[in-house]
Amino acid sequence: MQLAAADLADFYETPLGQMARRMIFRRLRQIWPHVRGQRILGFGFAVPYLRGFMADAERVVACMPAQTGVIAWPPGAARLAALAPEDALPFPDAMFDRILIVHGLEGAEALRPLLRQIWRVLAPEGRLLVVAPNRASLWAQVERSPFGHGRPFSRGELEATLRAALFVPECWERALFAPPLLARALLRNGTGWERVGARCWPGLAGVHLVEASKSLYAPALAASSAARPQR
Repeated sequence: MQLAAADLADFYETPLGQMARRMIFRRLRQIWPHVRGQRILGFGFAVPYLRGFMADAERVVACMPAQTGVIAWPPGAARLAALAPEDALPFPDAMFDRILIVHGLEGAEALRPLLRQIWRVLAPEGRLLVVAPNRASLWAQVERSPFGHGRPFSRGELEATLRAALFVPECWERALFAPPLLARALLRNGTGWERVGARCWPGLAGVHLVEASKSLYAPALAASSAARPQR
């Protein structure tokens, strides 16, 4: 079950949420260092991360699924957030150069229709970047973390899900090696935890980050024995 948008917004106002945002956004920027002139869609609850791209991108839009509700975003400016069904995104084909999914896959009611819509609105040369909870991490087990709600993924499960929807994983990263605790010293030293964790326990990161390209060709299906001519 996915948290409501208002609950997710509250989490990112807490010290733990702010630390999580810093660590994840650092990895996002490493994967997408240049977005000048790009059209970016954030799906799920990506607004804590989208603001960092607004200065360079041509357009940034947030889309939140109907089951989570929507919040006004950005505050104090023209609204750039929309509410939409997962299987009917209100955008033309191939509209976006980049699509960022955060808190979107783990709470989806049906992954395949959602990812087909994401595929439809992504430009042919565009890139999809997914942030999804790691099944093996502490973050996926603790309810105070939004990554502890919904369905977590192993790397193999996430790769299979994307390939089944005609996306080709191109780049993998991890983030959130610090445990999801409220200790003040831990929250201050998140960057140090990221460096140590990446070396010492890479499989226990809180989230997977995977960038994928859009495949224009369905995989060929092997002919079944029933389809072969019989004597």
